[in-house]
Amino acid sequence: MSRLILKLAPRERVLVNGAVIENGDRRSRLSVVTPDARILRLRDAIHPEEANTPVRRACFAAQLVLSGDAAPEAMRQQMLRRIEELSQVLRDPDSRALLSRASEALLAGEHYACLKALRALLPREARLLAHGRAG
Repeated sequence: MSRLILKLAPRERVLVNGAVIENGDRRSRLSVVTPDARILRLRDAIHPEEANTPVRRACFAAQLVLSGDAAPEAMRQQMLRRIEELSQVLRDPDSRALLSRASEALLAGEHYACLKALRALLPREARLLAHGRAG
């Protein structure tokens, strides 16, 4: 993980290497300098029962690595397969760029950056699914 900057709201919680840490009463900014630290913002966390769409499942897989619940090596192929499947459906240039960024981050072992790129696809997926239900 390359140098990560966390901007935390008051009382925001973050999971760092398995420990839940809560911010104080004021906004703060933390610079994570330890490579390979496992960090997950709890406000961004997807619960297992919420991993019910293709993008959410890909995000959840990245989240498992960040939370320390799965080894990066064990999830790499599954995550690459999910990203490839998404690239077959999300063909617009913006989605392709995000999927490329997610794939590159995954291959570089930067799981937070991978999750960030995948999360950016959630609104697009929601719009597509809503349109599919309406049609």
